[in-house]
Amino acid sequence: MRIHIKAGCTGFLAGIILLAAGPAQANKSSVALEQLSHATEDGKAVLKCTVTHSGNNFLHHTEWLRVSANGKEIARFEFSWRNKPESAAFIREVPVDAAAPVLVEAEASCNLHGSKGPAQITIMPPVTTK
Repeated sequence: MRIHIKAGCTGFLAGIILLAAGPAQANKSSVALEQLSHATEDGKAVLKCTVTHSGNNFLHHTEWLRVSANGKEIARFEFSWRNKPESAAFIREVPVDAAAPVLVEAEASCNLHGSKGPAQITIMPPVTTK
């Protein structure tokens, strides 16, 4: 009887882990960047970060999104099993100071598989005509 219970518990736990891991094609988190607005006269712009990851559930999810401008972190979003992203593809908008050309880099990471690597975009300051 004990052997059957142990085997049943082991099988049950293995099944939960496989279901939580998502489909076999579960992937690393990735980010795509898009400048939503041209830099204003005071050098402000808005950056759209689209994160994709196939498997956001309580055991397998995007763990963080980090955005940096010229090497300095300007935004960070943390996720957990209690605070998962709202869907497999989600968006965060980040204000960027672009008074001068700025290289923005964003990266997201899956808690199990890691990151596909950073995405980059250069935001140019506003063009002034005088």
